[in-house]
Amino acid sequence: MSQPVRIPADVDREDRVIGPLTARQLLILAVTGIVLYGAYTLTREFVPLVAFLIVAIPIGVTAAFLALGQRDGITMDRLVLAALRQRMSPQHRVAAPEGIRPAPEWLGSQVANTSSTGRAKRKDSAGGTDAAASTVSPAALRLPAEAVTDTGVIDLGKDGVAVVAVCSTINFGLRTPAEQESLVASFGRYLHSLTAPVQVLVRAERLDLSGQIAELRDQAGGLPHPALERAAREHAEYLDQLGRATDLLRRQVLLILREPLLTTAPTDGLGDASPLAALTAKRRAAKQAASVDDATRRAAEARLVRRLGEAVELLSPSGIVVTPLDAGQATAVLAAACNPDSVIPPNSGLAGSDEVITTAPDDGWDASAFGRAAFPTDAEFGEAEDAWDDGFDDTAEDPDDYANSAGRYRS
Repeated sequence: MSQPVRIPADVDREDRVIGPLTARQLLILAVTGIVLYGAYTLTREFVPLVAFLIVAIPIGVTAAFLALGQRDGITMDRLVLAALRQRMSPQHRVAAPEGIRPAPEWLGSQVANTSSTGRAKRKDSAGGTDAAASTVSPAALRLPAEAVTDTGVIDLGKDGVAVVAVCSTINFGLRTPAEQESLVASFGRYLHSLTAPVQVLVRAERLDLSGQIAELRDQAGGLPHPALERAAREHAEYLDQLGRATDLLRRQVLLILREPLLTTAPTDGLGDASPLAALTAKRRAAKQAASVDDATRRAAEARLVRRLGEAVELLSPSGIVVTPLDAGQATAVLAAACNPDSVIPPNSGLAGSDEVITTAPDDGWDASAFGRAAFPTDAEFGEAEDAWDDGFDDTAEDPDDYANSAGRYRS
């Protein structure tokens, strides 16, 4: 006979060891209690109890706050450790995997001059600003994603590989109860078939309708009836006004599949692995990372492709279309995740930071759109000189010209 078992909504929740306390919380409280009891045993002969309590109570309250407190689902002790790690890490990072090169002297002096306020302050604190500028030593920026292959596979270095696919959405609320049960069963079959973790990311980004508006205005003149043309132009004006008055957003559902380079044993039970298992796993991964070759990476990519094919086949009966992203689209998704507040959303058509933008001389681009040249041509120089000096003579120089020009410069 089957018996229902309650599964917590947070499947990553750590196991409770004693009452509502997890092993991590119990360890923090136990160590704090043992340290305070040992300190009281050693100092009770010459330290009054009141003085000891004045010191011990804040320590105990702090330990209880770190062990029992949470913020955004993360325990306070982990947040404090993350804050200390971030504080001790280099504050200036640059994307230079080949190594950090020292900045030129003129750039360091320029930074030192602009950092101070006022000329007198710069003179007084010249040595301090130079010392501050010399102490700034940027470190190499190590991002989780090292590269994106031509097929759209994201290289995570020693952490494995990943692939991103965009999923279409279906209308669940307008379906009949039987259809809803069928959709839930189909999605449940996909969840039961998972052999490795997946991530479903629902993100919102700004919607740019400039292309659709321009297409409407271009195609409006070719419609067979004037009423249709007028309706198309009115709709284009409405979309233009809507885009200027409000922030248009569109929702995108992404399916992220991640595959480690080397297979690992699954963790039994809910929550993460034990501290000992996590420590041994890190040591094992560090030893195996040095032995990773191209064959191992290709095997991980093959497993990733197989899992992506399973997702496409199992989600298609529900009406969900899974489309893998290519290299440009995957790069745009990563850029948008790092900078979600960008006015212009990244896309595959934008040039990368390491790409050189060039144009061919026969592309028909208008040179006047880029402004005047820094150095005028001979014809432009002659025209400007004639316009500036009406009495200029090409055959004979007039002495009055020099006098007039000298007078103008003196005034």
